[in-house]
Amino acid sequence: MLDVDDLVAACRAAAAEPEPHLAIRDVLARAVSDPSAIAEALPPTRAEIVPLHVSPEVTVLNVVWAPGMLLGPHDHRMWAAIGVYTGGEDNRFFRRHGDGLDDAGVRSLAPTDVCLLGDDVVHSVHNPTAEHAGAIHVYGGDFFATPRSEWIGDPWRETPYDVERVRAAFRAANATVE
Repeated sequence: MLDVDDLVAACRAAAAEPEPHLAIRDVLARAVSDPSAIAEALPPTRAEIVPLHVSPEVTVLNVVWAPGMLLGPHDHRMWAAIGVYTGGEDNRFFRRHGDGLDDAGVRSLAPTDVCLLGDDVVHSVHNPTAEHAGAIHVYGGDFFATPRSEWIGDPWRETPYDVERVRAAFRAANATVE
């Protein structure tokens, strides 16, 4: 079984490296190389965002997406690294274009995959699987205190990121599978 405290300590140490996003990628690659060990320590049984560590330097989250769950376009305004341990994540990428967004590609992640995102990335996330998708997300700063954007509507309209709206989306996703 994965020791969550050891994972957090490794992420905190990696965040202090000269190239923190690359060091974090290596930490996540080692962690997700045994997906069952993470799933045993952090069972992906319901959609949720669980902070494992939050500081001005680095945030470590356990993110679980419900089957079929979709979170619309948003940015982080800091680098991020994602390591998937169950299910899958389809990350759809966008480029800012005027007041809206243009499609810029898709990357599908499966267990054992690790993906780095730059500080200017805008993406949406979809769990295309019929199971809960678990992933460790690590951010190069305080994920909860950094102002950022999300895009809503049709056409996409940039608005301030609303943490409470996102938490409500996770609660609603749980209601559809319970």
